[in-house]
Amino acid sequence: MSTRLWHLGNVVVDLVLDIPALPERGGDVLATRTERTPGGGFNVMAAAARQGLAVTYAGAHGTGPFGDRARAALRAEGIDVLLAPRPAPDTGFVVCLVDADGERTFVTSPGAEATLTTADLAELRPGAGDLAYLTGYSLLHDGNRAALLELLARLDPAVTVVTDPGPLGHEIPSGALELLLARSDWWSCNAREATLLTGVDDPAEAARALQSRLGRGSVLVRTGPDGCLLRQGERLVTVPGFAVDAVDLNGAGDAHTGVFMAALAQGLDPVAAARRANAGAALAVTAPGPATAPDAARLDAFLN
Repeated sequence: MSTRLWHLGNVVVDLVLDIPALPERGGDVLATRTERTPGGGFNVMAAAARQGLAVTYAGAHGTGPFGDRARAALRAEGIDVLLAPRPAPDTGFVVCLVDADGERTFVTSPGAEATLTTADLAELRPGAGDLAYLTGYSLLHDGNRAALLELLARLDPAVTVVTDPGPLGHEIPSGALELLLARSDWWSCNAREATLLTGVDDPAEAARALQSRLGRGSVLVRTGPDGCLLRQGERLVTVPGFAVDAVDLNGAGDAHTGVFMAALAQGLDPVAAARRANAGAALAVTAPGPATAPDAARLDAFLN
């Protein structure tokens, strides 16, 4: 596969705590399991790389124990790193609380990944047929936003831009959001994120509302175990999910997006790519931890 994914989001370290339930305000709870693992953008890249897609991390990263852990994990997955480490600060981290139902709640402490500059990306020229992945988290930081919007404006029209707004996507400044919507080829989000961006509760109607705001792209709305919806022009397709025993929902959306991009790069049509992504996300939630997307062989076996 000659296509390359350029990941323009943020790699952080996840501090994952399994808990019986969220504590009340001012309360306390004992974790039953604790894990420190690279997360954030790493989960998407790992999912895509395990499907055979060449991946480069083009975001910033820091110096310190979290940065070292993140870079080691990227190397282990065969993911290239574009930029040198920042001398300071360290890579940021996310406290991820996973309750007994598998639902996850996040608190993020930004670090070096929030310090991207225009100069960092000045020489970046993704080739025709490559994919560029952006996330709403990056657009919340002033420097990152300026650098990414400058890159977006000069991208080859043949580069496929995939945007995942994330849970804070509705907080992206409106001007930047409109520029992102205008250039994105795929807008991939979950149902809650679609509602926050549109004010529409019904996922199908939210997908339609998002589609109307896109300049050239299509919409994918993840609907949990039900699968996902694809909106391309006036066409709405429901792509069913796969029934599994979920252990940990953390990273399911990242697995879905990574597998979806790899499938598009392999030449699958969007519906087939979405079905493969649904299967990848289903397998990912059957194991604890955020970066549990399957490799291509395991996913093929599951689908067959």
